[in-house]
Amino acid sequence: MAEDSSRAFVKDVKRIVIKVGTAVVTRNDGRLALGRLGALCEQIKELNSQGYEIILVSSGAVGLGRQRLRYRRLVNSSFADLQKPQVELDGKACAAVGQNSLMALYDTLFSELDISSAQLLVTDSDFRDRDFRKQLNETVKSLLSLKVIPIFNENDAVSTRKAPYEDSSGIFWDNDSLAALLALELKADLLVLLSDVEGLYSGPPSDPKSKLIHTYVKEKHQGEITFGDKSRVGRGGMTAKVKAAVNAAYAGIPVVITSGSAPENIIRVLQGQQIGTLFHQDAHLWEPNKEVGAREMAVAARDSSRRLQALSSQERKKILLDIADALEANEKLITVENEADVAAAQQAGYEKSLISRLALKPGKIASLAKSIRVLANMEDPISRVLKKTQLADGLILEKTSSPLGVLLIVFESRPDALVQIASLAIRSGNGLLLKGGKEAKRSNAILHKVITEAIPDIVGGKVIGLVTSRDEIPDLLKLDDVIDLVIPRGSNKLVSQIKNSTKIPVLGHADGICHVYVDKSANMDMAKRVVLDAKIDYPAACNAMETLLVHKDLVTNGALNELIVDLRIQGVTLYGGPRASLLLNIPQARSFHHEYNSMECTVEIVDDVAAAINHIHHHGRHPMDMNRLLLFCSAHTDCIVTEDQETAEIFLHQVDSAAVFHNASTRFCDGARFGLGAEVGISTSRIHARGPVGVEGLLTTRWILKGSGQVVDGDKGVIYTHKDIPINS
Repeated sequence: MAEDSSRAFVKDVKRIVIKVGTAVVTRNDGRLALGRLGALCEQIKELNSQGYEIILVSSGAVGLGRQRLRYRRLVNSSFADLQKPQVELDGKACAAVGQNSLMALYDTLFSELDISSAQLLVTDSDFRDRDFRKQLNETVKSLLSLKVIPIFNENDAVSTRKAPYEDSSGIFWDNDSLAALLALELKADLLVLLSDVEGLYSGPPSDPKSKLIHTYVKEKHQGEITFGDKSRVGRGGMTAKVKAAVNAAYAGIPVVITSGSAPENIIRVLQGQQIGTLFHQDAHLWEPNKEVGAREMAVAARDSSRRLQALSSQERKKILLDIADALEANEKLITVENEADVAAAQQAGYEKSLISRLALKPGKIASLAKSIRVLANMEDPISRVLKKTQLADGLILEKTSSPLGVLLIVFESRPDALVQIASLAIRSGNGLLLKGGKEAKRSNAILHKVITEAIPDIVGGKVIGLVTSRDEIPDLLKLDDVIDLVIPRGSNKLVSQIKNSTKIPVLGHADGICHVYVDKSANMDMAKRVVLDAKIDYPAACNAMETLLVHKDLVTNGALNELIVDLRIQGVTLYGGPRASLLLNIPQARSFHHEYNSMECTVEIVDDVAAAINHIHHHGRHPMDMNRLLLFCSAHTDCIVTEDQETAEIFLHQVDSAAVFHNASTRFCDGARFGLGAEVGISTSRIHARGPVGVEGLLTTRWILKGSGQVVDGDKGVIYTHKDIPINS
């Protein structure tokens, strides 16, 4: 992913600032490097013809002027003059002479290529003038529209800046910082800094141990790089280039430092090739994950979770708020990675329902960020006193809420699940290991990066580990001494495989075979709204209606026909049970235990509410394993639409499902809609947690006993009171 992402920005590039260093313009002996300049101008000609807007910042005037003035002085000096100590030439005079010669050379080279160029000389003080900056933009815009190449240089001949050039009062200090300033001022899409080496190295380029850095990550490389000597000519050098590159990159302008000697390097950069060193504000997100063993990853999550639990409630809240901000700030990058996953899934021929769950639709990141903020502002769930008992005089027992420890979540398709689960883990103080489906690899990787980068060092990003290899899952399932709960989110097959492979407790999330029963006393306008929403609002969700049960009386009064027509108008394909398929002349369903996850559903006719309840109980179980109810019974979400309150109460109390609704769409069965902030999933198990599992489902309890030296001693000296006392006392 790192390689693809790091060079993907070039597809949006149109306006480019190219800075040519003195070491590129001149040879080692100080003379002009005509071959290099000619090749550079040919590249610019090619880019110009392809529609790119090129702005050139060129150094070399002082060096060229010095070389010419030395030659003139030599020619005009007598032998006696040459025996005297030579006075150093005035730098500003060198700049004035050299600038004229440099522009004459560019004009000649570009004219040979049928390109026009223009000279623009600026000083540091110019940029303090708002009118100047406005006029600068207008002039450059006009030149670029005429296909003219603007060539900038600092006007050293009249500049009042003196060494040391870099201080707090300066706007720019050399042509590297000038190029970065112009890139920002002129809204460039890319800045290319040409040097006499291939890019930024980990040490002096002459050192054989030094390695070329392809992508600069400030947090990683800032303290690792050893810079060599300053440039042999000019005012800058690699230190100046890196500083200018970092400033521009963190302001949103991608920067590449590369060699000005190699042919067609700029063109190769724009082709997406890995040339030189890239500086980008998102570079820290592209660092590949270091391979970590299963046990090491789990232990790191546990250690980090303990540091998380030690924070104050406000500190944990701030982490969540920072995560929400980070998601919104990186929405564009997340979308790019998610679109790549969706495109790959489509090309691989995945089912439409999976692709629907995979896609992060417009507004999804904002919705996730909003849910995280809701979660952050909820009451702190950790160390809450749930019950307080006086065991004996001066001996107080407290039952308190406590994190489970380390969670392993295995989920399929949905990258948004990663965000919800991670935020719940932070809020509940748990360590977390995540294993997503391969179809969401890029989406999960970027979301994990964004989230863990927002977690402070005092906790560490390892509190949330991302498992990237399928081979690690069997090893993780063996770690019952480190991992405290496994939550598989996916098919019955996935849940079964995990349940049979581990001693770790499993919180099963089985199929969502959700039923809507429309009773004979239903308000049909309401029934239509509920049925249509339950099916078409988001067909790929586990809380979408898969079976519509209808009272037999609605067949004779025409109400069933109205429901069928409305579903078909919305594009829903219908299958029938034995009674409905015969009566409605529709194909018979292969099984009542089938989760479509698409614009399809099963319809069946029942005699009354008791028959509806019996159908839900009987067909909510997997026919191949009737004995494993915890694992295979769907019992997800079921709904009755009726105006008869007595019938509604029978349904609500007798249907044995995780969520049972009256006159409301099954789509309401959701952690965010329940006010839980987020959910790790909807549990269909009957142990520990059931239904949408939010923060409370990720907690256990601890007992805290506070005494004053009491001992048991055979219970001789203890008078037990076992008196409940107010929690706040």
